[in-house]
Amino acid sequence: MKYYSFLVISLFYVCNCFAQDTVNKKNWLTGSVIERYKVLKTDEKTKVGAYTAFYKRRTLIASGNYSKGVRSGIWTFYDEEGRLNEKYDFDKSEFLFLAPLDTATDIQFKFDGEIKVTDRLTRPLKPGGIYYGFIPFVNAFKVPFDTEGVNMNYFDAFVELLVSPGGRLADYKVHLVSRAYQYTQTISLSLALFSEENKQFVPATLNRQPILSRIFIRCSVESDGSLDFY
Repeated sequence: MKYYSFLVISLFYVCNCFAQDTVNKKNWLTGSVIERYKVLKTDEKTKVGAYTAFYKRRTLIASGNYSKGVRSGIWTFYDEEGRLNEKYDFDKSEFLFLAPLDTATDIQFKFDGEIKVTDRLTRPLKPGGIYYGFIPFVNAFKVPFDTEGVNMNYFDAFVELLVSPGGRLADYKVHLVSRAYQYTQTISLSLALFSEENKQFVPATLNRQPILSRIFIRCSVESDGSLDFY
C-alpha cells in the first residue's frame, strides 16, 4: 500500500513538473485561423507537445506534435470544411495521404510547357495541404497603401508562387485587382521573408520529370490591408 501511494505521488509530481515547465499559447495566424500549442517556460520560442490549428475557432485544420521546436511524427491536415486533405510523416519526410485535387477551390496550379491528355502530371506539394500549408504566403503581404476610407471589399488579391523544378520557391508575387477603383498592380516581395522550410516544395512533375510550376491563391483583402483565404 505504501509503495502504491509512493508511485501515485511520484507520477503526480512528474506530470505536475512537466506542466509547470510549459506554457499554453495561442496565436492568430490569419483573421480566421488560430493555432494552439505549448512552449517551454524557459524558452517561449520553442514549441513542444501537441499542436492544433482551427478555422474560425471550431474547424480543425492541423494537428500534430512538436519536439524541441521541430515538427515530429505524423501530422494531419484538413481543409476549411474539415475534410481530410493530407497526412505527412515529418520523421520520414513522407506523404501518407493526399486528397484528390479539387479544381473548384481558390487554389489553382499552372505548369510549364504543353500538357497532353495522355501525360502523367503531378502538382507541387507542401506539407500542410492546400490550406494550412499556404498560410505563410498569405500572411506575408499587406497592401502598399493606406486603407483608411477605402472599401477593401472591392479588392481581390492573387498570390502567385513560382516553384522551380528543384522544388524551391523561386518567386513570390501578389496581383491586386479592383474594378471599382480601376486599380491593377503586381507586387513582388523578397524571398528572404520566408524560412528555409517554407521555401521547400516537392516539385511538380510531367511524366516523372520535375518541371516549373506556379501556384495561384485567390485571397480576400481585409480592412487593414492584410490578406486572408477567400
